Amino acid sequence: MRVAIIGLGLIGGSIGLGLKKADKSDCEVVGYVRRPEAASLAMNMGMVDRVETSLEDTVKEAEMVIVATPVLVIKEILSQISGYLPHGCIVTDTGSTKVQVMKWAGDLLPPTVDFVGGHPMAGKETYGMKAAEADLFQGSVYCLTPAKKTSSQAVDKVADMVKKLGAVPFFIDAQEHDELVAGTSHLPFLLSAALVTSTASEPTWEKMKKLAGSGYRDVTRLASGSPEVNAQICLANQQAILHWLDRFIDELQKYRHLVNLGDERLKETLAEANRLRQEWLNKTK
Repeated sequence: MRVAIIGLGLIGGSIGLGLKKADKSDCEVVGYVRRPEAASLAMNMGMVDRVETSLEDTVKEAEMVIVATPVLVIKEILSQISGYLPHGCIVTDTGSTKVQVMKWAGDLLPPTVDFVGGHPMAGKETYGMKAAEADLFQGSVYCLTPAKKTSSQAVDKVADMVKKLGAVPFFIDAQEHDELVAGTSHLPFLLSAALVTSTASEPTWEKMKKLAGSGYRDVTRLASGSPEVNAQICLANQQAILHWLDRFIDELQKYRHLVNLGDERLKETLAEANRLRQEWLNKTK
């Protein structure tokens, strides 16, 4: 099976490494790169069997094409590869939002190919090709959103690919996906970034940073993510993210009120947060 990956960053590179690890002989992975140094690194890391600098040559004769670029770049990529995709090819993506991506796929891709939207719920604070690893998706949920006209055989092939990466396929509607991940994925990196900018920009930071321990490090971890990727996510999922930001601001105001009053209910509120988190952790074990 020939798989073409467009975008060999953390996610695309990890998919390549994962597929090569799972299918050493049964899967040929072709990667698209724009720079010679990226081509050398991709080959040296073993994430692809060969590299191409042309999108046309990358998708030629591919049975599956994986678009693993920042979400707002996906539209441009789909438009550029549309005329070169082989009949019966399966196209999927790894974008963190799905409503816009599904619309772009419906508008731009020919009826001779199948599209399955995808979003692996895995990652880390570092980004780029050098951060890729074969086991990145082990045990993680991998969201799949098939287009209405997509064949069941194409869906099964993408689901099988997900399983080879060690992930668990999770089928979900595009609108529901965007609304839910705005709270569990997009809101957290904004909160992480806001904590950094609200503290590290203060004149007292020179002394404060000496006191910033593991708690600060854990909460601000997501602020180290790719600014380009995260900004594009926000622009592609504005309304859902605004809903969760407003919800969080309301909750933060409640905590502020309890702290300001020295209210004994603060302990009860913190205990409820403790209970809810522990309940979630127990269910994910």
